Amino acid sequence: MAEHYTRTAILLHWLIALLIFTAFPLGIYMHDLPFSPDKLRLYSWHKWIGVSIFLLAIVRLTWRATHRPPALPEAMASWEKFAARAVHFSLYALIIIIPLSGWLMSSAKGFQTVWLGVLPLPDLLSKNKELGDLLKEVHESLNFLMLGLVLAHVGGALKHHFIERDSILSRMLPMRRKKS
Repeated sequence: MAEHYTRTAILLHWLIALLIFTAFPLGIYMHDLPFSPDKLRLYSWHKWIGVSIFLLAIVRLTWRATHRPPALPEAMASWEKFAARAVHFSLYALIIIIPLSGWLMSSAKGFQTVWLGVLPLPDLLSKNKELGDLLKEVHESLNFLMLGLVLAHVGGALKHHFIERDSILSRMLPMRRKKS
C-alpha cells in the first residue's frame, strides 16, 4: 500500500481547501452588505467558487474511489482511526452538499447561478421565498459545521505532525521530502 497520497489527490485536496478558505470568509463578508452592484458581484464570485468546489469534489471522489489512500498508522488508537474516517467522510459529504444547498437556495430565491459568468446552470427549484429562506439557514448551518470539521481536521493533522511525529501530515504535503 502507498505511503503517500497520489499527486492528483494532493492537488485536488489543496485546491478544494484553497477554494473553501476563500468561499467561507467571502460568504461571511458579503452576507450583511447593503444591496448594491458590489454585493451582487461578490455573490456571483461566491457561486463560481461553490460550483468549482462541487465539480472538483466529483473529480476528487471519483479519484478516491479508484485510488486507495494510504493506510492510517498501525500505532493509531482505534477511536482515532474512527474519528479520522468520520471527519473525512463528513468533509467529503459537505463538499458536495454545501454547494448543492447554495444552488438550491439561489434557485428558490429566484437568482440563477451562472458559472464563471458564462455558463448558466438550470434552476433546480421554482421560486419560493419560504423555501429559499429555509435553504439559506441550511446552507449557513452546513458551512459552520464544515468550519468545525475543518478545524478538527487541521488540528488532528497538526497533532500528528508535532506531537505524534508520524507521517499523517507529510503524506498530504505537495513538497514532501523523498526518503533516501
